[in-house]
Amino acid sequence: DQQHLPYGPRSTPEIQQFSEGITRFLIEQGAAVVVMACNTASAASLFYLREVFPTLPIVGMEPALKPALAESQSGVVGVLSTQATAEGVLYRRLLERYAEGKQVITQVAPELVRIAEAQSQHTPESRAIIRGYVEPIVAAGADAIVLACTHFPFVADAIQDVVGAGVRLIDPSVAVARQTARVWPVDVEPGRDTPAYYTTGDTSLFQTRLKALTGIGATAAGLTWSADERVLGLRG
Repeated sequence: DQQHLPYGPRSTPEIQQFSEGITRFLIEQGAAVVVMACNTASAASLFYLREVFPTLPIVGMEPALKPALAESQSGVVGVLSTQATAEGVLYRRLLERYAEGKQVITQVAPELVRIAEAQSQHTPESRAIIRGYVEPIVAAGADAIVLACTHFPFVADAIQDVVGAGVRLIDPSVAVARQTARVWPVDVEPGRDTPAYYTTGDTSLFQTRLKALTGIGATAAGLTWSADERVLGLRG
């Protein structure tokens, strides 16, 4: 949903509205499982969408706080996130469940979304922004930093350069893939068609970024929101 990027500063009702519209569109395309590959959307909408679509398996993203704390030798862990994720119910529950007796440093890092989208992490300006986010976390003794936004792994190389080899970056994507496999309906054969890509933004820009970030060369279809921004339809 590039039209509404970034989600981080948006209100919970807005994010829920957009997430519901996207989920309805995916169901119309035949989706048997929906993965909310966005920490911000998950924080604001996961429980809401499970109520709206009670028979649909929905897998959300949550900050990988549990494995980070389990692996930490110092007992100090940093979390890079968006504002909405940091203020969400999911994150509060994780802190209550796993962070007792530990130090968790939460750093809201909205500029990392822009840097990831532009792939500008190696410019002096972006490096300065990254240092501003992570150096205080490292100085506090953290030996692990959770990447609590699905944009952030795309700038992980630059973050790792700044924090050094002694700090591990934790990415929850593998765990999300495993959970998707666990909830996959037994009566649904996984699709073998060519993956389909959609965007509410500029299709050419999306295709360029898809290639740059993932190495995948593909054509994307454009989507348009209805006037009330509740329903998605194919453009043109």
